[in-house]
Amino acid sequence: MKFSDPMLQEMIAGRLPGPPIMETLDFRAVEVEQGRAVFEGVPQFKHYHPLGTVHGGYAATLLDSCMGCAVHTTLPKGVIYTTMEFKVSLIRAIPKDTGLVRAEGKVLNAGRRAATAELSLRRVPRLLPPATGSHQQRLFGHRRCQLEGDQRRGDHQRHPAAAVALAAEQRHRAKPR
Repeated sequence: MKFSDPMLQEMIAGRLPGPPIMETLDFRAVEVEQGRAVFEGVPQFKHYHPLGTVHGGYAATLLDSCMGCAVHTTLPKGVIYTTMEFKVSLIRAIPKDTGLVRAEGKVLNAGRRAATAELSLRRVPRLLPPATGSHQQRLFGHRRCQLEGDQRRGDHQRHPAAAVALAAEQRHRAKPR
């Protein structure tokens, strides 16, 4: 199966907004291909924890988002997923003056029920990694996703990615079985 996901490509091109978490933590998808995704961000002072470095949750969220998109590229339309297990080794602290960091996720295996990927987070242009790890996604096939709550609140109208996913789910439910 050759990768072709217009939503991710439109997001990278800037014609569709990314999910709200990308705006909250100031990161973005920069490359997506079959079984691989790359995200970049610039950690800032607003991402600090009380001990004076960037919170580990910044790296974890960047990596989790990157892994989700890498797995997404291997799935048939309509299959939804969620993080099942996530392991990260934070090798170095990330100070606010680190500059650009690059997260890369590569799918190792995508089965019918789970997908496994490896990940890395590196400072650009340095090759020394502040974090490495692994990731597993639980796949749910063509089941109902949690967008109904968003639909009731009208959130799908404010976020195109949610609207696209909701429309796909509604089309799937409308098909005779």
